[in-house]
Amino acid sequence: MPTAQSSALLPRHLAIMLLLMLGSSFAANHIAAKVALDHGTGLIISVILRSAAASLALSVLLIWRKQALYVPRPYLGWQLLLGALITVQCMLIYSSIARIPVALALLVANMYPILLALLTWVLGGHRPTRKTAIIMVAILAGLLLALDTPSLIKGATVDAQWILGVVCSLLTALAFAIGLWITENKLAPLPGLVRSFCTISQTLVCLIALSPLGLLPGGSSLPHDAVGWIALSLVCVLYTTGFVTLFVLAPRLDMTRNAPFMNMEPVASLILGWLILKQTLNSTQLLGGAIVLSGIVALAYRRTPRT
Repeated sequence: MPTAQSSALLPRHLAIMLLLMLGSSFAANHIAAKVALDHGTGLIISVILRSAAASLALSVLLIWRKQALYVPRPYLGWQLLLGALITVQCMLIYSSIARIPVALALLVANMYPILLALLTWVLGGHRPTRKTAIIMVAILAGLLLALDTPSLIKGATVDAQWILGVVCSLLTALAFAIGLWITENKLAPLPGLVRSFCTISQTLVCLIALSPLGLLPGGSSLPHDAVGWIALSLVCVLYTTGFVTLFVLAPRLDMTRNAPFMNMEPVASLILGWLILKQTLNSTQLLGGAIVLSGIVALAYRRTPRT
């Protein structure tokens, strides 16, 4: 007899369709962010407004569900660390998409499953199996192709901003992997809605506090034309809609089976980047991207070793 939880699951074809739409929504959010940045929007102000919109939506959910906003003392330090990591991650991914094609930035940032697996092993968790190790090596090889390493070896000139963009994406993956490890191993007993609200609200508070310091030139500047304002509005709407929808529907989407379909994000960003931003990747990079995405999906489907 099916359990109450399983009966509440959406039909798999509908769940997959929703996850593909959510991945596309997050990709469109990054495309809109790139447009907003190109039209004078400061990096810090972009993340502040996005975080404010998401915090407002989550606060409405808290009130609607009558969820007490309380973090027990044993989890407080880990929650603060998680908020700091997500703040850094948000700044890094926006810094990356400002310098390199959005699809490439998201592709590199999606290396976090490898980093999470290695981090879990180093900190006393399961050692990656031989199959997992082979997949990781394949992903790394694909990443080298996606970064067009063969051309670099042949002596192609490398722009300093391009290098900085790639480094920011790699650090984004690292920050997110650490954040996931903390979430899974230190904050699992904390209600997801409370954890999400505290994390995004902390990001908002941190960025508001940092904005007067002028750490980034023009970081707090507003858009200088209508296109910039429209793009900035879309950043807030797309991110908040995608994040809240994913949070509300996650228990019904069977994420254990269907999470790999969220990897639609880099694919959608490649298509949207080509259509809207005229950003393109060469054939070698596309091959590398396909290898990386295939490896990530295979990694997501791997079986966890028994204890």
